[in-house]
Amino acid sequence: MPAPQGPTPEAYAAFDLLPTMVALVHIDGRPVFVNAAFETVLGLSRRSVLRGSLFEWFIEPEVIRDTVAAVARNEFAISRFEGQLRRPPGAPGEPLPAHVVVTQTDMPDVVLVELLEIEQQTRQDREERALDQAQATKELLRNLAHEIKNPLGGIRGAAQLLQMELESKELTEYTQVIIHEADRLQALVDRLLAPHRKPHLVGDVNIHEVCERVRSLILAEFPRGLKVVRDYDASIPEFRGDREQLIQAVLNIARNAAEALAERIAAGDACIRFKTRVARQVTIGKQRYRLALELHISDNGPGIPESIRDRIFYPLVSGREGGSGLGLTLAQTFVQQHMGTIECESVPGNTEFKILIPLP
Repeated sequence: MPAPQGPTPEAYAAFDLLPTMVALVHIDGRPVFVNAAFETVLGLSRRSVLRGSLFEWFIEPEVIRDTVAAVARNEFAISRFEGQLRRPPGAPGEPLPAHVVVTQTDMPDVVLVELLEIEQQTRQDREERALDQAQATKELLRNLAHEIKNPLGGIRGAAQLLQMELESKELTEYTQVIIHEADRLQALVDRLLAPHRKPHLVGDVNIHEVCERVRSLILAEFPRGLKVVRDYDASIPEFRGDREQLIQAVLNIARNAAEALAERIAAGDACIRFKTRVARQVTIGKQRYRLALELHISDNGPGIPESIRDRIFYPLVSGREGGSGLGLTLAQTFVQQHMGTIECESVPGNTEFKILIPLP
């Protein structure tokens, strides 16, 4: 069947400015055009979406098929219904609920389908809560450090003075314990405060150089049984940022993934995947950005325990024995210092962290 005649794709460019998903669809389900929001939500390139049928993305394809046909036949000028979109193959998470609006166009057998993502507002609220929580955590840590460091220094100094006066070796062992534990607490406080007081060293950052550095570090630490797969979009431009902070953020996530993959590493089928894409017309917090870097870090491990899934970015919350609970907190802090966000979806067999950072 020949492609429907009508305006060129350049004529649809204004649709890319919309935050909602928009598609021009032929009556048989073939997309004529999908906007940038469609690419971003599905996590696929526009070319990939255009190769298939729009109907295939719906949990109940017969509903959208019948609605498109009815509107194209002019039985309705406009029709609305609640639908659910499938996630891309391999992507974690439940189906995506959306309010679907189907409208007539002036092209024969072509309708306009707009999908208002019901999760969009929820996600924006979640991002705002994360920013507020990070700010509250920062203030808490500052106050906590002030309250701890002064008496801690006094305790350590008193223990040193006491040790100098003691002649019994058995008793000096106790003062050594006090000094050692005071130093350990001081180191913990310093680690909590480090990202907030270390200067932001801005330079040109290539995200693939960051990923390659992390990949080499992870494979050096876990040389057997772990595969690190790369799926890069080479068109992503460099941006201004702190390279070392971003390396540390990605490394913290990847190392957590590798440690969670212990059983699969032993079995020899552990996998971590780095995927980069460009997202268009992205809202981060309350700001709208024309382009953004989208970095996905996923693994095929057991998933994050449900009991801590909503609190993984809180300080001192860890899902494994002996974990400090600081890795993801620091990763979130470093990403937020680049005006970005970080979020996580996790089910058994697939945990995925997504980092969004504005591009120039």
